[in-house]
Amino acid sequence: MKISWFHLMPYRFLPKDFEDKYRSVWVDVPSHLFEADKAHRLYNEYLDELEFADEVGFDGICVNEHHNNAYGIMPSPNITAATLTRRTKNAAIIVLGNSLALYNPPLRVAEEFAMLDCISGGRLVAGFPVGTSMDTNFAYGVNPAILREKYYEAHDLVMKAWTEPDMFAFNGKYNQVRYANIWPRPLQKPHPPVWIPGGGSVETWEWTSRMNYVYCYLSYSGYKRGIQVMNGYWKEMERLGTDDNPYRAGFLQLVCVAETDEKAKELYAEHVEYFYKKCLHVYEGFADAPGYRTIRTLKAGAVAQLGAAANQTRQAMTWDDFVEQGYVIAGSPKTVIENLRGAVEGLRVGHLMVLLQIGSMPKDLTMKNTEMFATEVFPELQGMWDEYEDHWWPQPIEEREVAGMASAGD
Repeated sequence: MKISWFHLMPYRFLPKDFEDKYRSVWVDVPSHLFEADKAHRLYNEYLDELEFADEVGFDGICVNEHHNNAYGIMPSPNITAATLTRRTKNAAIIVLGNSLALYNPPLRVAEEFAMLDCISGGRLVAGFPVGTSMDTNFAYGVNPAILREKYYEAHDLVMKAWTEPDMFAFNGKYNQVRYANIWPRPLQKPHPPVWIPGGGSVETWEWTSRMNYVYCYLSYSGYKRGIQVMNGYWKEMERLGTDDNPYRAGFLQLVCVAETDEKAKELYAEHVEYFYKKCLHVYEGFADAPGYRTIRTLKAGAVAQLGAAANQTRQAMTWDDFVEQGYVIAGSPKTVIENLRGAVEGLRVGHLMVLLQIGSMPKDLTMKNTEMFATEVFPELQGMWDEYEDHWWPQPIEEREVAGMASAGD
């Protein structure tokens, strides 16, 4: 069982009336709400939290890519990851972007991921999301009708750049490169493990199976609804003749740990509500551009996590609702262990990602949540799925360089 610490880097200073006064946290969120001096403090707090997750023993630390939003102020996860390669020692660096269809040419992704892999000593996990409709279609202007086709071509170019030993020419529909010859190249061979974040698309399930990649279901609706989706995923794997190794799959879950169940509510309720009612307040018109979701996925009954219907549902929910319905696993270590075990078994995932900084949660509370999880919850989950081999985890070199003070003679 691998457990990774996931950060969104939310802007946690939105006004109290944000969801009533403004139509969306994404795409057209007003720029006057952003204060750069506060962002300066936030970025440094958030990097401290990610580094602390490495110190207390999490298997991996996760970053991601989003644009035009206050939900996650990390438009370049590679910049974040670059700082972490020097300031952490053991955790896998899991980058869940880059959104491949947004890069011109995608060779930029191949180069930067190769740099990260080399600097970290082979600790990189390369994530290739299609990207949300808000990010790809509206913030960056990619036509939803060609998004997936452009994504797949970009993927093929990156993989060839990593694995082709000689310079080559690439003549695709969206990318034409006469001299593809990236320097540097990844340390891990033939390339870093690849994880694909997704929201329930049937085509993504098929593709990850064919490519032998990890499918990561990133859902904020919690494990109870997640189990229904992942049941569909595992049935599809069975239909395709793919084995049922739990390490083929990952899941993101919000978790809040405290001394007692009552204390968890006291400490975390306001921050969870900030996350669900402000950070996920997305205008319906941005949530799902026509053509973004495929016909097969629509026919399969996939329900959008964002938009008007989801907003209305979450606005009416309280802490007790979020906990009871599985959006958040919260309470004493005993309660959290019991519910997380049930979630992991029901989801059948070998890669659990936990969101321990949630919404407006300040640094001291995030550190408390992280430390309590690491010391009291993590050890009780580590042995799960030991009978399976994880083929999708980084293989770092044993002798790795770490950050240190350079002397005048160096």
